[in-house]
Amino acid sequence: MNYDLSQLPERTAKPREQGYTMMMDKGLSLREVEDFLEVGGAYTDIVKLGWATSYVVPNLKRKLEIYKEAGIPVYFGGTLFEAFIIRNQFDDYRRLLDQYGMEYAEVSDGSIDLDHDRKCEYIRELSKHVQVLSEVGSKDAEKIIPPYKWIAQMETELAAGAIKVIGEAREGGNVGLFRSTGEVRSGLVEEILTKIPGEKILWEAPQKAQQVWFIKLLGANVNLGNIAPNEVVSLETIRLGLRGDTFSHFLDMDAVDPMFQPAAKTGKPGTSMPRG
Repeated sequence: MNYDLSQLPERTAKPREQGYTMMMDKGLSLREVEDFLEVGGAYTDIVKLGWATSYVVPNLKRKLEIYKEAGIPVYFGGTLFEAFIIRNQFDDYRRLLDQYGMEYAEVSDGSIDLDHDRKCEYIRELSKHVQVLSEVGSKDAEKIIPPYKWIAQMETELAAGAIKVIGEAREGGNVGLFRSTGEVRSGLVEEILTKIPGEKILWEAPQKAQQVWFIKLLGANVNLGNIAPNEVVSLETIRLGLRGDTFSHFLDMDAVDPMFQPAAKTGKPGTSMPRG
């Protein structure tokens, strides 16, 4: 960091198991990747090449090399996995991972109806060769999955070998964990957390209000994904309480300048800052 500030929440250090920021690359050029890494690389733990963009972007091999040189792992979006599965090309998908030296893979069923036992078989098979992230939830806004099914699927997919489960939200943040308005399905999230350890979940949260909600609920080191490249630095300031949305959330109000302490404690009027 460029200078010292007190009362900031402690961030886990890379490589980390908790506090992930997953950036979604929706088709960045090589130069854009380099520019992104200059400012956002330090705060990015993993990059997803969104849905099947890896099929159409030019210079894919060089793009992967640039991320690797920066020490940031990359994986293909789950929709690409589904595109191979529905075409009965699972062996081709495994060869693709080998061809590009991928160390991670995403297994999802957000766009296809995939038998869950079969999904777990794919996770078990792939986890012999790569680290698997499995996504739970549907991309269909009309398909509402009850909490007990989210929990059951997350438990079995972790048991099958996934290192983390991803809570589906799409790139827009308007399905799965969220209502069509972008509002968090808070009851769903809180029920999931009664059974699944928070460090095992990567919550897709592309919208700022969603990121703020999760950070206030679970702290600075919550795992968040589907973050746009130009929002990665912004997210880090939200995690640290250095943006208005979480400005007072991590402060010890007894230790701030007395003029900012609640009037009830100072005995005089002033600017009162709630604990958040």
